[in-house]
Amino acid sequence: MNTDTRRTLIERFFAAFRHRDGATMAACYHPDASFRDPVFSLCGEYIGKMWRMLCARGVDLRIEFANVDVGASNGAADWQAWYTFKSTGRAVHNVVHAEFRFADDLIVEHVDAFDFWRWSRQALGPAGWLLGWSSPLRAKVRREAAQALDRFSG
Repeated sequence: MNTDTRRTLIERFFAAFRHRDGATMAACYHPDASFRDPVFSLCGEYIGKMWRMLCARGVDLRIEFANVDVGASNGAADWQAWYTFKSTGRAVHNVVHAEFRFADDLIVEHVDAFDFWRWSRQALGPAGWLLGWSSPLRAKVRREAAQALDRFSG
């Protein structure tokens, strides 16, 4: 896989995200891929299921991406999302840095980093402001996200 192919894959992934096309996003991953961010830690088919769920639930989701950079076996991009957090009805603007590793012309590892406390203040309001830095709130958000993913049938 050359750098142009890796760049095209990242751009395809984010263009699909922009269009809330979770199926195309899922197709960008290797079957043995892993994904990790402050909320999810997933492998294989669950990654695509997560993106399909987030795209389906994000009726007002807006995505922008920039700073796509690729190397010999890795890549990175910065992206932002604007959406209404379904559980609270609160507006969220999340700023994320993504790191990728590739194998067989697909994403084999994807790590998204964002400020969980900043996100929780927006998504959860006062509870996020007071407790967004704490392990118990992070664990609760992770547990609820995992339960939502288990219930999602898309």
